[in-house]
Amino acid sequence: MRLASRFVIVILFLGVVLGGIFGYKFYQFGQMQEQFSQPQPPAIVSATTAETQSWLPAIKSVGSIEAVNGIRIANEVPGVVEAINFESGDTVDAGDVLIRLNAEIDEAALRTRRAEAQLAEQEFKRVADLLPKRAVSQSQYDEAKANYDAARARVNEAEAQLSKKIIRAPFPGNLGLRMVDQGEYLATGSAIVEINMLDPIYVDYTLSERELAKLDTGYEVVVTVAAVPDQTFSGRVTAINSSVNPETRTVRVRATLDNAEQVLKPGMFATIMTRQPQPRDVVTVPRTAISYNTYGDFVFVITDNDDGEQVVERRTVTTGDTRDGRVAVLNGLEAGEQVVAKGLLRLRAGQRVEIQEPEDAQTGQQSGENTGAEASE
Repeated sequence: MRLASRFVIVILFLGVVLGGIFGYKFYQFGQMQEQFSQPQPPAIVSATTAETQSWLPAIKSVGSIEAVNGIRIANEVPGVVEAINFESGDTVDAGDVLIRLNAEIDEAALRTRRAEAQLAEQEFKRVADLLPKRAVSQSQYDEAKANYDAARARVNEAEAQLSKKIIRAPFPGNLGLRMVDQGEYLATGSAIVEINMLDPIYVDYTLSERELAKLDTGYEVVVTVAAVPDQTFSGRVTAINSSVNPETRTVRVRATLDNAEQVLKPGMFATIMTRQPQPRDVVTVPRTAISYNTYGDFVFVITDNDDGEQVVERRTVTTGDTRDGRVAVLNGLEAGEQVVAKGLLRLRAGQRVEIQEPEDAQTGQQSGENTGAEASE
């Protein structure tokens, strides 16, 4: 009997404890429902208006910076480096001597050829003086003349061979790093130094064959590079390849850029905007008003609900070019519509908002009030 009464007491005690716990949880749930049922205060946002601007249509692509003339200077004949007349990074003119190879053997060979040519010349003159007197035959004269001409040709050959021991700059430009040392033996075709003509400079890129109808020589291009992202470089399309690559269905395009400060270097990765000459009107908004998403870009448009309150509507848009901090909206937004300019991450569709006045407007209002107060005093 006592065991049964104890069991009943334990059951009653557990019931009271569990009931208290469930009751407290139910109370908390009710408080949360009441809290969520209350209207949330509107979010404070800054707003902007979609504007219509006249932009030049542009085709975006990527490419590489290329020198107008850019090569690795190499030697045509083997030899030992006797003198180096440049330093890495020098600026040179066409014809400047870069290095000299040891030319003792070639100089000796040239002296031999000149001596042979001198002897052949004397023999030819002697035969030529005797020919009118018929002291020599015509065949002897022809043979002497041929020997003289051959001797002069051998002199020219020796001079040309000797001149190849002096390596000169083929065009004006900027030198790269020196790749040879004093006294080094150079086999034929050894790289000596890189030289590039940097002003003007080319940018080569490819466009789809579908863009050919929108492209022509003389069109303006605007180029940016990662090395100086805040600076743009302008130029013109100067050449379009005469054929389309059958594998990629793209065409190569070349534009020429001014590079007086030599900021652009061959091999740089470049982003190119090829602008067409005829402008068109586009709807634009600040870049901060666009939320870029994997599933599509969108903006928050500010509208009025049935109660006359301002709410935001999430709207998917199609974006285009970006210029001077503004983005072209190709579809999904009309000019004159008001959109949220900043703070898109903390908003949701249908949320009430309150537009914050621009800081310059608030400053102007406060200064006006202060001026009025001073005037009244």
